[in-house]
Amino acid sequence: MTRDASQHSIRVGIVGLGGIGHHHAERIADTPGRLVGGVDISADARDRFEAAYDVPTFETFDALYDEGIDAAIVTTPNKFHEEYAVEALESGVDVLLEKPLANTLDSAERIAAAARDADAFCMVGFNNRFSPGVEVFKSYQDEGRFGDLTHVEANWVRRRGIPGRGSWFTSKAVAGGGALLDIGVHAIDLALHFLDFPEVVEVTGNTRSEFGGRDDYTYLEMYGEDVEDADFDVDDHASAYIRTAEGQSISLEVAWATNRPPTNEFVAQGTDGGATFDRETGDLTVHRVSDAGAAHFEDAAVETRSNDTHKREQRAFFDAVRAGEAPDRNTVEQALTVQRVIDAIYRSAETGRAVDLSESSDEAVPAPERSPEKPRQ
Repeated sequence: MTRDASQHSIRVGIVGLGGIGHHHAERIADTPGRLVGGVDISADARDRFEAAYDVPTFETFDALYDEGIDAAIVTTPNKFHEEYAVEALESGVDVLLEKPLANTLDSAERIAAAARDADAFCMVGFNNRFSPGVEVFKSYQDEGRFGDLTHVEANWVRRRGIPGRGSWFTSKAVAGGGALLDIGVHAIDLALHFLDFPEVVEVTGNTRSEFGGRDDYTYLEMYGEDVEDADFDVDDHASAYIRTAEGQSISLEVAWATNRPPTNEFVAQGTDGGATFDRETGDLTVHRVSDAGAAHFEDAAVETRSNDTHKREQRAFFDAVRAGEAPDRNTVEQALTVQRVIDAIYRSAETGRAVDLSESSDEAVPAPERSPEKPRQ
C-alpha cells in the first residue's frame, strides 16, 4: 500500500501503549500528526489507550497498518524495538523509534540494515538535542566561538532514581542493560552530538550494581512500582572514558542511584571557549577568557524560552515524513554509533580492558554518514 503524507495531516500509529506511548500521544494533537490507532499485546494497555484517546487499538502491527498510517512511533520495551521497527520499515512506514536503538548491538545493527534497505526512514528519539540550550550551543559552535572542541564531560547522575524494581527496566533480558542503556544512552548521544559524531577509537568503562538488589534500598520516589523480591540483574551505575580518532575525549558518569548529589551537567571544553549545559534546567552558560580592557574570565548565561523537547522532536519527524526525505538529525546511523559505544563499555567492564574500536580493529566505529534522501515510490 502506497502512503502519501504530503497533502494531509500525517496519520500516526503508536506501538507500545505504556507511559512513554501516552507521553507521545498527548503531544501529537499540537503537531501535523493525527493519531489513528495503537498497538500493544496487553489488553489492559489497549483499553486504557482507547479510553484516553478515542482511537482503535490492535494486537499486531499488521492490523494498525491496515487502518492506514503514514508513520509509526515505537515506544515498546527495548527487546521489541527490532520486531516492530523492521516490520514498519519494510511496510514503507516511517518510524520514530524511542531510544536506545535496541537492547543489543546485534539487534541494533539489524534495525539499521533494514532502514538502509527500506523506502522509509527511521529517526531515533534523542529528544535532548531539541533543547533550546543545545541548539544555541550548536549554533555558537558553528560560528567558531569555542574553537576546536576537545573534551566533553557527560554527567547524568541520580541520587535515587531506579525505575520500578521488577519492571522491564531492571530486567537484562528485556531492557538489555540498566542505567547505561536507559539514561547513559542520552548522555553519550549528547556528548557525541556536541563533537559532531567523530570516529570513536577506544572505550574504557566500568559498570556496577550496588543499590538495585539491596533489601534496604531507601528512596523517596520511584518511577514505577517497586516489586518485593524482584530480580535486579542490570547495572545501576556506569563510568567510562571515550577517545576519538581526532584526539577528542568524553568522560561519562551515569547512575540510577549513588550516595552523592545528583547532576545533569554537560561541560564542553574548547580551545577558544567552552560551555556548561544543564539538561535538567535547560540552562546554558558560555565560558570565555579575554584580555580586552583587562584580563578577565567571562561566564555568560544564555536565557531561552522553555519548550517541550518531545513535541519539537515530533515536529521534526513529521516534517521529514511530509517531505518524504530522511532527516539529517537523530539518524539511525548515529544511534548505531551510540549503541556500539555502549556495547564496548559493557565489554570493557567485563574484561577490565580497553576496547579498541579503531579502523584497524575488526570492531571499528566510524563516524556515521548522513542518511541518504529516499524519495517515495
